Amino acid sequence: MVCESWEANVGAYLDGELPEEETRSFGTHVRSCRSCAGNVLARVQTKRAIQLAGRRFTPSADLRKRVQQRIAPKPKRSHGLGWMFAAATVVILTVGALSSTYVGVRSGRDQVFSEITDLHVASLASSSPVDVVSADRHTVKPWFQGKIPFAFKLPDLKNSEFSLLGGRMTYLHQMPGAHLIYDVRKHHLSVFVFQENSLRPKLHENSLSPKNLSFSVETWSQGGLRYFVIGDANAADINNLAELFKTSAS
Repeated sequence: MVCESWEANVGAYLDGELPEEETRSFGTHVRSCRSCAGNVLARVQTKRAIQLAGRRFTPSADLRKRVQQRIAPKPKRSHGLGWMFAAATVVILTVGALSSTYVGVRSGRDQVFSEITDLHVASLASSSPVDVVSADRHTVKPWFQGKIPFAFKLPDLKNSEFSLLGGRMTYLHQMPGAHLIYDVRKHHLSVFVFQENSLRPKLHENSLSPKNLSFSVETWSQGGLRYFVIGDANAADINNLAELFKTSAS
């Protein structure tokens, strides 16, 4: 049974609605409580199953057109004002199309960050967060060869506060990627690496603004790969780990 003191916070934690300090406290609790960890994992798996189910069918343009024709009200004839209604209709449809395109791109981008958050939370709640357990980058990096369709570099952590815990394969939009887990002052940070051209929608730096997340996130594109660093550590730690990766990949 989930701890009563935390049960009410599970949903808010997964949706990124908890204050920063409560997020950190809950994340620490999940890593030590089997019942809460199981509940978190179950909810994350349900969310991802729903997301996948929602992408299995996309209505065609022809189907959309036929539905719109069926539900569209029949216009009344008016010789004097007909051209005004026609012009207004064109304006409304144009604005609506532009708005729906913007909302679609924004919601798609937000969904990427939501899925990245779910992957990170699932690793925190898992009893086996990594498939290859090692602090040696020369052990972890070769483990991915043949498992993912790209190569990447891991930074040298000497003279830094970070330590590598290991890595595992992961999937975003059903595309394989690498998931590395690092530790800094008892905070677990996830680094995700995917092929840039495999992500939908495309992410551009000038349009990225992951807001309303209870975790700190940094993302960038480099060498055809998309990197995400996420965790409940402070923004400075997230940025420092990101800089180590940027330097190693340059």
